[in-house]
Amino acid sequence: MLLDAAQHFPAVVVTGPRRAGKTTLLRRLFPKARYVLLEDPDIQARVRSDPRAFLDALRPPVVFDEIQNTPELLAYVRTVIDTGRRRMGQWLFTGSQEAPLMQGISESMAGRAAILQLLPFSLAETKKVNLLHGGFPEVLARPKARSLWFASYLQTYLERDVRAITNVRDLATFRRFLALLASRHGQILNKTDLAAPLGVTVPTIGDWLHILEITGQVILVPPYFENLGKRLIKSPKVYLGDSGLACYLLGLTSSAELERSPFLGPLFEGFVAAEILKSQADRGMRKELYYFRDQQGLEVDFLVPRPNAKLWLVEANAAKTVRPPMASPLTTLQRALQKRAGRLIVVHRKSRLQVPTAAIASGVEALDLEQFVGELLAAR
Repeated sequence: MLLDAAQHFPAVVVTGPRRAGKTTLLRRLFPKARYVLLEDPDIQARVRSDPRAFLDALRPPVVFDEIQNTPELLAYVRTVIDTGRRRMGQWLFTGSQEAPLMQGISESMAGRAAILQLLPFSLAETKKVNLLHGGFPEVLARPKARSLWFASYLQTYLERDVRAITNVRDLATFRRFLALLASRHGQILNKTDLAAPLGVTVPTIGDWLHILEITGQVILVPPYFENLGKRLIKSPKVYLGDSGLACYLLGLTSSAELERSPFLGPLFEGFVAAEILKSQADRGMRKELYYFRDQQGLEVDFLVPRPNAKLWLVEANAAKTVRPPMASPLTTLQRALQKRAGRLIVVHRKSRLQVPTAAIASGVEALDLEQFVGELLAAR
C-alpha cells in the first residue's frame, strides 16, 4: 500500500506510535532517499532559521523523520510541490502525534499527501504477536528483554512526547496515571474515577488522555449510537493500544501470571480491538469500531462496520471452551438491529488440542483469534 501511495502522491505521511517501525519501513522501501531526523536540535534550528535554504540543499526523495517537531516545514514542501514538476513519492514523512499532525497536513498538504497509519505488528503479520509481548517489533525480536524495553519506552515517551505536547509538571503522577489506566483496561471511561486517586482534576485527566490518544497509545472505542429505542451508555471504552505495554504496567511478567490474572479477559478483549483496527489501517480503511451497552445490561463487545454496510457483532472471550450463553448478547442485539446485523462471532483463544468448535447457537460463529484475524483480512 505504501509503495502504491508513493506512485500516486508527491508526498506520503506515515503516522503511528513511537517504535512501531515507521522509519525502518520507509528506509527499507526507499533506500536511496535522503534521511533527515527532525528531532535533531541543530536541524530544527536550521529549518526555523531558513526553511527554503534547508529544502534547497536537499535532493529528493527525502525521508523526514518525526515531522511533528517542525510542522512549519510542510507549508514550504507544499510550495516546492506546487511550483515544480509533480514527481510522485519524493517527500516522505513520519509522525508520532497523529491529531496535530493531521491538522497541519489538512491545512498545508491537502490533495498532495497520502496519509497512512502504521501500528505495531498484528497477528496477521507474525505469529510472534501475543498478549504478553504485544506487537512492538523490538520486543518481538528480543522477548527476554521485554521488561527493560518497556521501562525504557515509558521513560522515553514521558520525556519526549508528553513534555513536547503539554506542560506536565509532575511526570511521576503521570506515570501513576498510566498504571491506573491499565487497571481500567476494557472498562467504560470514567474520568472522575481516574482523577480521585491521583489527586488531580477531571480536566487534567482529559488532557492526559488526549496526549495518549494523539500519540497512538490508547484506543477509545465509542458506543454505537443508532436509535434502538433504548437508554444507551454514551461514554467510550478505553484500552491501552498494545497488550504488551498493558501487561507490563499491570506487573505481569510471564504467561503463567497472565493465565491467573483477573485482567486476562479485558486484555484479550483489548487485543481483539487492536487487531480489528490494525486490519482496517493495513487496508487503508477508515478506523471504525464501536461497542454496545444499554442501561438494562445488554452488552456486546464490538460492532465492526464492514464494506457491505453490514455490522459484524463480535464478542471477545478469553476462554478456550465456547459455550452457548456466550452467544446470547449477540442474538439479542441482532433482533434489535434487524437487517443492519451481519455476521455474529464469538472470538476465543485457541486450544492446543485443535478440537473443532461446534455451533454454539443458530447463526453464531465461534472463531479462534487466528481464524478471526484471517476473516477480517479476507472479507470485503
